[in-house]
Amino acid sequence: MKILLYALLLFPIQLLAQQEIPLWPNGAPGFENRRNEPTQAKDWWIKNIHNPSITVYPAPNDKATGAAVVICPGGGHRELVFNAEGVEPAQFLNSIGVTAIVLKYRLAREEGSPYSIEKHVRQDAYRAMRLVRSRAAEWKIDPKRIGMLGFSAGGEVVALVAYTAGDGDSKATDPIDRLNGRPDFQLLVYPGPLGIPGVVDSTAPPAFMLAANDDVCCSGPVVKLLQVYREAHVPVEAHIYTKGDHGFNMGNRSSLNSIKTWPQRMADWLSDNNLLDPSKAQEKKK
Repeated sequence: MKILLYALLLFPIQLLAQQEIPLWPNGAPGFENRRNEPTQAKDWWIKNIHNPSITVYPAPNDKATGAAVVICPGGGHRELVFNAEGVEPAQFLNSIGVTAIVLKYRLAREEGSPYSIEKHVRQDAYRAMRLVRSRAAEWKIDPKRIGMLGFSAGGEVVALVAYTAGDGDSKATDPIDRLNGRPDFQLLVYPGPLGIPGVVDSTAPPAFMLAANDDVCCSGPVVKLLQVYREAHVPVEAHIYTKGDHGFNMGNRSSLNSIKTWPQRMADWLSDNNLLDPSKAQEKKK
């Protein structure tokens, strides 16, 4: 009987932790007729995404800090590495009191895809940020402490919205589209090269980023972004590990100590920048 009662008490928490919300109630603009097409999932990937969505993992009440992060898994815009670069980072962020929201965005490089990165993936990223801000009170998060975490191609998704103002359309019929879609901070793990700007201004979101030096694809973007951030005097922290290659996810499959423990560096950065302390965050806003 006690076990059954415990399960009943736990069920609402588990249900909320797996709450998937479409970005648009009637489907993505211009593609509403495809919203009911099922995704394809096997082993570590998800494909065939025509009804983009967010999956919410709320921070436990006894740890919640009010901070939130929208997670963009990688996969080369051909698939989403949903578990290792979506669910697992969400669980880690929950453990440090951060509400995590995993974005299931459309795939522009999947065979036969009708989507483009510049238009449709950007649209998904902005809508995800605006949707989360619209639910901030309900989810008990601070609308001015919502960041984005991107892995590989997911880092390119973050870049689509991080370096522009992100102002909403004040005349939009949907109130969600009136909100700002720019992240307050960004966390980049071996981010892809697309969208890395040649210059940023002083309003760019503070950044934490890392990659392995032997990652031919994605160590260069970190070095480049570090330089432009330094030139703009925007808070930034970058880690270039000697080895690790590409796609080490949350590090728990690596034999390298530096890679296995990298998530703690991210937690340290969030803490040191007062993003995990509601009282200090409020002081910073004054």
